[in-house]
This record gives sequence, C-alpha cells and structure tokens, in this order.
Amino acid sequence: MSPPSFLRPARAVTPMAFVRAIVRAYERYGMDPAEALKAAQITPRELARPGARVTAAQFEALSGHAMQELDDETLGWFTRRLPWGSYGMLCRASLTSPDLGVALKRWCRHHRLLTEDIGLSLDVAGGVATLRIAENRPLDDAFREFCLVTTLRFVHGYMCWAIDSRISLRHASFPFAAPPHSDAYPLMFTPDVRFGAPQAGIAFDERYLALPLQRDERALRTMLKRALPLTILQYRRDRLLGQRVRELLRSRASEATTAEALAALLNVSGRTLHRQLHEEGTSLQMLKNEVRHEMAVDQLRRTTRPIKQVALAVGFRNEKSFSRAFLQWTGQAPRDFRQQGK
Repeated sequence: MSPPSFLRPARAVTPMAFVRAIVRAYERYGMDPAEALKAAQITPRELARPGARVTAAQFEALSGHAMQELDDETLGWFTRRLPWGSYGMLCRASLTSPDLGVALKRWCRHHRLLTEDIGLSLDVAGGVATLRIAENRPLDDAFREFCLVTTLRFVHGYMCWAIDSRISLRHASFPFAAPPHSDAYPLMFTPDVRFGAPQAGIAFDERYLALPLQRDERALRTMLKRALPLTILQYRRDRLLGQRVRELLRSRASEATTAEALAALLNVSGRTLHRQLHEEGTSLQMLKNEVRHEMAVDQLRRTTRPIKQVALAVGFRNEKSFSRAFLQWTGQAPRDFRQQGK
C-alpha cells in the first residue's frame, strides 16, 4: 500500500501528531527514524514543536519510507506486522466485485485475515451506509488515533477510486475526545465530525453502494504505486451529485434558495457545483425546472389548492410566471392540466 496522505499537498496542515506516531513505530521496532525524517525533510526541531504541521507531500514521503523500511503497512498499530503489499491484496480481492457494496463487504471480510485487532463492518439503514471500526482489543494510546484515522481515510480513498467518483460523507465519528489538531478533521473527512462516539466510522449515501466499479488490474497496479493522489485528491466529481441536488431542492427548498446556499449544503464550492453539473450534461437551472415541474404536477393532481398557491409552493413569485413555465413544460396551462386529470 502506498501511504494514504491526508490533506492537500501545497499546504502544511497534516498534524505533526501523525508524524510522531510514525516515529514511535520506529521506537517499537528498535530502529532509527532519521532516514525517513530526512526523506520527508522534517527536522528534529520541527518534530518537537507543539502544533507543528507538515504538507501532504512530506507525510507521503515519510510514511512510504517507513512502511517499507519497517516492512509494516500499519506502522506498529497491531500485534503483528502487516508486510508491504497487504493492503494491495485487499484492493485486488475486491476489484472483481460488481458494485461498491459487494466490494466493501469483501474488504471487511478479508480484513479479518490480516488482523483481528480491529474489525470492519458495513451497515445500511434509512438510506445511509455506515462503515464502522470495532476495536477488538485495546489499541496502544500512542497509535490509536492514527490507526483509526488512517484506516477510514484509506478505505474512503479506495471507495472513491474504485467507482471513479467523489463520495461525499454525511458525517465521521471517532471514539475519543477532540484532539488539539481537531481543525484538520473536516479537511480529512467532512465538516460534520463527531468526537466521543461509541466507534469510529464514516457515513454516506446508500446509493453509492449500487454504483459499478470502474477499475481493472492495470489501473490497480498504477494506483498502488502512489495511492495518495489517485485515491483522494483526484476525485472532485460526484456521480450522485445531480440526484442529491434534486433531493435538496425538494426537501430543503427554503434553504436552497441560491447556488451558494445549495453548494454549502453539499459541502462544495459554488464553482465546483456548477462545473460538476456541467460535466453531467445538466445545470442547476435545469434541475430546478425538473423539480418544480414534478412538484407542480403532483400539486395539481393531488390537491385542490388555487393555482396561485401552487405557484408559490413550487418556487414561483406569481401565478403568471408559473403558468408560462408550466405551458412550456407540458404544452398545457395549469388549469387545463388539472381539469384533464379530473
């Protein structure tokens, strides 16, 4: 497994606490971390400085060097080493799955073959899928946070890579108090980060599980050479974005009044929202029209509300503009459509 770096490579925002965890792995195996720190251009002074941060590129260089030098892809977390290539084997075992749901179930099942110290499980309820980590034995405090964060980060990255899509997280949970560097967590996962939870886990829309895998063995070999940029940073497109926009326009119309407000609900920038919808061959205005059309048809068929009230309910300022838009959508005026339905 190439190391899963944490944050954008140009900014020094990866917590030094994770670097210190790798140094402790060297201590556990009775080895000197000097060469690894040198490869990452991290000085002893920086290592000791409270609140210090490193770039993603530095962290990738450090952890990659350490995993190979220690021959342990989990850097001392577990009761036994996981030799170089262990997580590549997990990726390969899941690659022939028909969809992401099957791939993740295989991942959870095969992970038990590597270690029994933690267990992964996938649960689905109420349209939300949750990947959880059970701690089957007490993890060393020196490694616990780093282990749970890295495990979730790598699985999330593999998921994104496998279906060639950004997977937006609903929330991320961790079974410890917020650390001093908790401001880094929203950048690693999602703005909704919950500390003090019973278990570590990430939650996301269940519909991602039905998406087919997009990768083959050749793509896997390329990805494993440098898992960081290929699993996380490249995936800005969300294959469910159009569906999620439609749902928000239906269920939270009073909040999603502008592109900026809608983008904030989706945890993306307004520019990213417009760009990704354009890549899908649609636009925010087209989606608004679709949703308004559906809602208007439903209101006219199921209720006897005056046309003016229907117009306001589906987002129009007045009956005239609504009637004009409805005529374009259906070729009929709202009253004629309702009468024909009767």
